[in-house]
Amino acid sequence: MLTVREGQTFGGESLLVRYVNLVKLPHTLFALPFALLGVLAASRVAPVTPREVVLVILAFSAARWTAMGFNRVADLPYDRENPRTRHRELPRGALTPAQAWMSILVAAALFLVAAGLLNPLCLLLSPLALAWVLTYSLAKRFTWWPHLWLGLSLAIAPVGGYLAITGRWSEPGWLLLAVALAVATWVAGFDIFYALPDAGFDRHHGLRSAVVRLGERRAIALAKLLHGVTIPALALFGWGAGFGGWYFAGLAIAAALLVYEHRLVRPGDLSRLDAAFFTMNGVMSVTVFAFALLDRLL
Repeated sequence: MLTVREGQTFGGESLLVRYVNLVKLPHTLFALPFALLGVLAASRVAPVTPREVVLVILAFSAARWTAMGFNRVADLPYDRENPRTRHRELPRGALTPAQAWMSILVAAALFLVAAGLLNPLCLLLSPLALAWVLTYSLAKRFTWWPHLWLGLSLAIAPVGGYLAITGRWSEPGWLLLAVALAVATWVAGFDIFYALPDAGFDRHHGLRSAVVRLGERRAIALAKLLHGVTIPALALFGWGAGFGGWYFAGLAIAAALLVYEHRLVRPGDLSRLDAAFFTMNGVMSVTVFAFALLDRLL
């Protein structure tokens, strides 16, 4: 079994770098474009101000920091033993749990403040969203499908981006459900790949995942099935939101990236499951957003 050894996101040992590496802050790029996709869709029915865009970015980044920081604290006993994760900041002592908790609480407060500054609906829903994304860190203790929990956590992003601008649910009502389904299946499929190298460790320690439950071959097949839903759901969302040719051109590129990604990983061969593989998912989300933005501006 291939062991994917994690490295630091950035070199150096300053306190700032250690905090950034704790939550892998640049990985915010993976799903932030989908929050902004929700903003773009909302811009067709309500005006968007720079202040609102900044608050959406702040709210998303703070929520992700809170969730990732809590995940690191919750998983610390396992991360100390897993060869792939024992060099993270908490297991190797670069940060203490108290320092991690301090950043988690600050980020949670920033998220609630940003949500409150957007509109009353976002403020009302913000504690529920925060509770959901935090509970993900515990999901693999009690469900075989933590990947779906994570997918639904990040599916909040485009819905939140839309609600931040409009302060109300979409019309037609299925529009936000379509984009939430797209993001949930995209993330869940990607997270199944991420769980593949840890199958033996998870099984030995009583942790649950689709890979442990189904085995490598069927888990990869499930990831393919989930990603088979992603693109049609994004297409349905784009059609309902009124996007045109540029959006669908970007979607075609994203589909090609997903197909290529699945050709890299086969049962019994995880040799190409490396950092470049996971970076492709960030490229996909940026591509969809960039072409949606072109469609909106041109």
